[in-house]
Amino acid sequence: MGDKIRANGKYNFKRNRNLYLMMLPFLILFFTFNVLPVLSAIVLSFTNFNLLQMPVFVGLDNYRKLLLNDNIFITAVKNTFVIAVITGPIGYLLSFLMAWLINELPRKIRAILTIVFYAPSISGNVYLIFVIIFSGDPYGYLNAKLLDWGFIDKAILWLQDTRYMIPIVVIVSLWMSLGFGFLSFVAGLQTVDKTQYESAAIDGIRNRWQELWYITLPNMKPQLMFGAVMSITSSLGVGDITVALMGFPSTNYAAHTIVNHLNDYGSIRMEMGYASSVAVVLFAIMMLSNRLVQKFLKRVGT
Repeated sequence: MGDKIRANGKYNFKRNRNLYLMMLPFLILFFTFNVLPVLSAIVLSFTNFNLLQMPVFVGLDNYRKLLLNDNIFITAVKNTFVIAVITGPIGYLLSFLMAWLINELPRKIRAILTIVFYAPSISGNVYLIFVIIFSGDPYGYLNAKLLDWGFIDKAILWLQDTRYMIPIVVIVSLWMSLGFGFLSFVAGLQTVDKTQYESAAIDGIRNRWQELWYITLPNMKPQLMFGAVMSITSSLGVGDITVALMGFPSTNYAAHTIVNHLNDYGSIRMEMGYASSVAVVLFAIMMLSNRLVQKFLKRVGT
């Protein structure tokens, strides 16, 4: 049996040799910039490495310190999960809902609105807008309005007060959630065969919600999977938002995330072994979350 499998493998390789050669540039780049960094991080996570000296093998010391003695990391995990649990599902549903609504509009209007909703996710100035809105002086937009309306009697330090940091990060994350997943939903809705809706009407489907559940979603499983991966990755990878709005570190680490912790040890302290252990833990959380979501999405429309 083994010889037969090897023979079939060699035959398939020879028959599709040109196809494999065409894939080779992508495979090389993918391995170099995706697979190799992950493997390197896993190896370095078991070492003490400061970029100046050779790595020293320390076994599980980094993970032991990270999970048992690093209170700031535990705070970062809690903050990250709070942000992810809120922005992940809501951002995912919001992306699909907006794509579904936009798909019902005429082509030109659909193209314009797609750009409008997608623009915040790639704009570098979106943080500046929210810094102005949540400015802690009386001239910040939100403080100015609340003072004028009489809801508050003095300006609130929105970006320094620990009570408001996570809600603000959630708001900004949701504002920026219409990214690549949103575009994939828009494209996926365009690929659904319209004759299926006509056939479904004959078979007894009478409203748009039934069409959505039994026709649209099953036809969009690849896009739903991709959108879920992007939503999980972006929600668990929050870090730039907190630094741009609250600075680094945030007050009492109230907005500290796993990515902030990773950047702290990797880019500032240069403790690459410990930073790699943080990266490996984050990678494992993302992989586990993706697996759970994929199992759930496989049941859609069945």
